[in-house]
Amino acid sequence: MRFGVVVFPGTWSDCDFHYVVSEVLHQPVRYVWHRERELRDLDCVILPGGFSYGDYLRCGAMAAHSPIMREVRSKAAQGTPVLGICNGFQVLTEAGMLPGALLPNRSLRFTCRDIHLRVENSQTIFTCGYQVGQTIRVPVAHHDGNYTADADTLDRLEGEGRIAFRYCGADGEISETQNFNGSARAIAGILSNSRIVLGLMPHPENATDPLLGGTDGKAFFEGLVGALQ
Repeated sequence: MRFGVVVFPGTWSDCDFHYVVSEVLHQPVRYVWHRERELRDLDCVILPGGFSYGDYLRCGAMAAHSPIMREVRSKAAQGTPVLGICNGFQVLTEAGMLPGALLPNRSLRFTCRDIHLRVENSQTIFTCGYQVGQTIRVPVAHHDGNYTADADTLDRLEGEGRIAFRYCGADGEISETQNFNGSARAIAGILSNSRIVLGLMPHPENATDPLLGGTDGKAFFEGLVGALQ
């Protein structure tokens, strides 16, 4: 599998993804500068975390109009998986590739710590390394991760099985306390209608090596590679 990690001005987790793909998964990977217009050689596109364009206007709003995003949309329409993590999730919503929006955390503070997620759907290329109901521990690092959408959209996401992960406690229970950023229905990650695009606020790429304090994110990437090979 050939991975591409898109780099916008202000991106910061591009190197983390490059390390995971090349050193943990042992798959070919290259950086894709946001001004590029060709992704023909890639089997999976990653929009990493960061502060693209300094988060001016809205998080991800300017990056959504970068030249590369036209090709990202085209690749997704052709069936190429697209993964947006943190700022990448924000870019996907701003680009209209996923519904809803990411608002400031209800604390109005940047949050950087480990949290727990519950797997809501394991029947996708992104989540097949887990079991439904499984609880995993991964880091978050965001100020604007409060997922919101209108009631009809939320109901549709629920009914179509497009909620991939929710914030929860270590025991898997959903509560307002564990839903630290105030996301609607504790949503941490959602899938596109085709299930080929995933937006996720937490950082599984930073939970793939014991040196980082945990490896719960490793199955995320191993499952993805296994599903596509």
